[in-house]
Amino acid sequence: MAAPEPLPIVRLRHWGRWVAAAIILALLVLLGIALGNAQIEWSQVPDFVFFKVMATGLLNTVVLAVLSQAVAIVLGIVIALLRRSANPVARWFAAGYIWLFRGLPVLLQILLWYNLALVFPVIDIPFLVHEQTNVLISAFTAAFLGLALNESAYMAEIVRAGLNSVDNGQTEAAKSIGMTPAATLRRVVLPQAMRVIIPPTGNDFINMLKGTSMASVIGVTELIHAANNISSNNLLVMETLLAAAVWYMVVVTVAGVGQHYLERSFGQADRGPLSRAGKALRGVPLVRSARV
Repeated sequence: MAAPEPLPIVRLRHWGRWVAAAIILALLVLLGIALGNAQIEWSQVPDFVFFKVMATGLLNTVVLAVLSQAVAIVLGIVIALLRRSANPVARWFAAGYIWLFRGLPVLLQILLWYNLALVFPVIDIPFLVHEQTNVLISAFTAAFLGLALNESAYMAEIVRAGLNSVDNGQTEAAKSIGMTPAATLRRVVLPQAMRVIIPPTGNDFINMLKGTSMASVIGVTELIHAANNISSNNLLVMETLLAAAVWYMVVVTVAGVGQHYLERSFGQADRGPLSRAGKALRGVPLVRSARV
């Protein structure tokens, strides 16, 4: 008998992929045509990118975002620990703090801080400060307080989720060899919780960089306010806004790259032969049992 002929190989036809790709390319072409025909002086955009006021806005944007995020992380850790405390008063305080600052819009919080002098004309702390509120709470300070306190409520929930992701057996093992609660948190729990904490924290910092634009409402010279200052003189609104967009994309890209390497660093530590927590536990001498 003759050997059977091999079956023909028929490649799958992914028509849906081709259609989707064609639609996307067509939309990109239409967008390019629209931008090319728009009443935008594209040659002016690079000049506005390097204006002095734009550089000032960039500096204030980065400084405001970094300071606000740093304070928010510290406050978030404290509130998260209070949220997990055995003290019911501390737990209720932390829950109320998160409920308040997470519930109010950021812009509203900034405006409340900026107009604090209407409630407290003078800030008087014995032996520390006695000053007019309008002097102490500048526009930059009001923006900083509004952004930092709002973000701290979110950071508290992020840190709490990270701490809860660590198995209770890790804490019990640390206690069994005589570790104090503070040492257990620092050397066992936090190193393992960082895998869960870092990704949303990085996303929040990127959001913080963009959220600083709300400070323009109270006159802080950040990127949006700088763009408005330029366009108020030459009426080139789109050109100056595109210049601000360039700087936003630059700082967000840098922050995203930093987040990537930070996540990879902690991921490699967890995939090693010994986790960071295991190394911490191995470095602590065992406690001798008490004689009866």
